Amino acid sequence: MDETRSIILQVEDLKAQKKFKLAISKIQQALTKYSDDYRLYEELADIYLYISDFTKALSALDFALTLNPKSATGNYLKGFILLGEDKVKQAVSYLEKSNALFWNNAEVLRNLGWAYTMLGQQERGIIILKRALNISPEDELITEDLAMALIGTGEILAWNKLLKKIGKSEATST
Repeated sequence: MDETRSIILQVEDLKAQKKFKLAISKIQQALTKYSDDYRLYEELADIYLYISDFTKALSALDFALTLNPKSATGNYLKGFILLGEDKVKQAVSYLEKSNALFWNNAEVLRNLGWAYTMLGQQERGIIILKRALNISPEDELITEDLAMALIGTGEILAWNKLLKKIGKSEATST
């Protein structure tokens, strides 16, 4: 295993323990030695996402994507942040690129499907969300996003079925 990968695994452990300051410090220290390794910047961005510092997360991602524009993780994270900031068209571009690089990843597909739904392309969004749910049938976030996309098309019965699956209450048609 390369040294950078070892550092990333240590940082993952620190994140799991919610020791974010220590994790940031470890990444910053590693960057003094491996400043050209995009994976460290992606990991730094992920830590900033955990602590809701989206400005710093985007900055770290921009640097990571400058070093490696073909990073599936970097493109996914940037798309995820942009989607959260309601910059949906920009988000789709990054999520599409991530999907092309990291085919059939349920989390990438969930965000991509939701982004298309937000753009008013419900059919496309629903198809992508269904694909994500087929890959990860127990994922409650995918189920909820698909249910919300379906309600937007008036498919109340399908929506109720999905909500029941994850223990949520039913909607009623008016």
